[in-house]
Amino acid sequence: MSAAIFDATPCSLGEGPLWHPKENCLYWFDINNMRLYRRAGVDLDHWQFDEHVSAAGWIDASRLLIASETALQVFDTHTGESAFLCALESDNAVTRSNDGRADPFGGFWIGTMGKGAEPGAGAIYRYYKGELRQLFGGITISNAISFHPDGKTACYTDTPTGKIMRVALDDEGWPASSPEVYFDLTDAPGGPDGAVFGADGTFWIALWGAGCVVGYGPDGSEVARFTAPGSQMTCPSFGGPDLKTLFATSANEGLETPTPEDGATFVWETAFKGQPEHRVHS
Repeated sequence: MSAAIFDATPCSLGEGPLWHPKENCLYWFDINNMRLYRRAGVDLDHWQFDEHVSAAGWIDASRLLIASETALQVFDTHTGESAFLCALESDNAVTRSNDGRADPFGGFWIGTMGKGAEPGAGAIYRYYKGELRQLFGGITISNAISFHPDGKTACYTDTPTGKIMRVALDDEGWPASSPEVYFDLTDAPGGPDGAVFGADGTFWIALWGAGCVVGYGPDGSEVARFTAPGSQMTCPSFGGPDLKTLFATSANEGLETPTPEDGATFVWETAFKGQPEHRVHS
C-alpha cells in the first residue's frame, strides 16, 4: 500500500516519530537540523535546539523526555524550556544520540552512534529511576529499539549487521538474558532502521534505502509492506484515535538528487493496530 504525505517538510534526517496519546498529535525530529516538530491537524510547530536531538518519550500533557547529543532532558512544550536530567556521553565529541523509546516499565532506552557512523563508537543505554546505565556497547548505528506487547522482551539492532536482536527483561525492565538474533534481515532490500511492535506482536521496521515499512510475524514471515516515495525510510509509529494510523519519517541526506518527497513524513491508514506509546516516569 502506497503512502500519503502527512507532512511535506523535507527533513535531512527525520527520526523518532512519537504519537502523543494525551495531545493526540505526532512529534518527530530532524536530527541534522537540530529540530523537534509537532503536527496536530493542520497546525505545525517546531523548536530549534543547539545540538542534535533524536528521540523522545512522553511524561505528561506538556513535557517530553528528549535525548540530545550530550544529555537527557525534560522539555516543556508549553514554555519551550528544558531541564537537565543527566549526561549522555557528554565527554565524547564523536557521538550523538540516535534511536530511542520508552519501555513498559516507565524507563527510556536510548542508543548512541558516531556522527560519522564510526564503527563500534556507540552504545545502548537505559534511563530508569534517575539512573542511566549502559546495556550494550560496541554499536555502530543503534536502531529498532522496541518492546513486545508481552512486556517481557526488548529488541534493537546495529544496522550494519542486518540482524534484529532480542533480549528478555526482568520484573523492572532490565535485560535478564544475553541478546540473541530475533530476525536476520541481511537479505532484506534495505538496512533495518527504526521499529515498533504492533498490538498483536507484529514487528514493524523501516528499511533504509528500500522506501518501505515492513511488518514481520513472530516466525519471520512478511505480514504486510507499506511503500513510500521517499527511499530512505527511518522509523515507524502507530497513532490516531484507534492506533491504526501508521506514520513514518524519512531522510534526504546523502541523496545526489532528492525528490520533493525525500525527507517527508508519511502516513497510511491500516487494518493493523499499534500499542500506545509508554509513558516515561521522570
